[in-house]
Amino acid sequence: MSAQGAALQNHNNELVKCIEDLREKREEILKQLKEDEAEKAKIQADLQALTKRLAQVNDSIARKTETKNEYDKVISETEGAYLKILESSQTLLTVLKREAVNIQKKRQASS
Repeated sequence: MSAQGAALQNHNNELVKCIEDLREKREEILKQLKEDEAEKAKIQADLQALTKRLAQVNDSIARKTETKNEYDKVISETEGAYLKILESSQTLLTVLKREAVNIQKKRQASS
């Protein structure tokens, strides 16, 4: 029976070693899980911060686009008015030159 006892003791030792190995592997997995959970929490916090920043940037873009559109409108209206002024100035200059010529002709005719 001593051989059976020795075999039983060997099986027992192997069983205890297997259980210890399994516990070590479980502890390693538990450690990895904790690391992954910590990384997940950090990523979620970063994502939340980036989402908030994205919303702020989108708001800024919208406001600046609206302001740019207002500038575009004012510039366009001002350029249109300026062109009308130029046309009027050209017309006025033409009329002035013609009147000056007419006055000159009248003056020469009366002399």
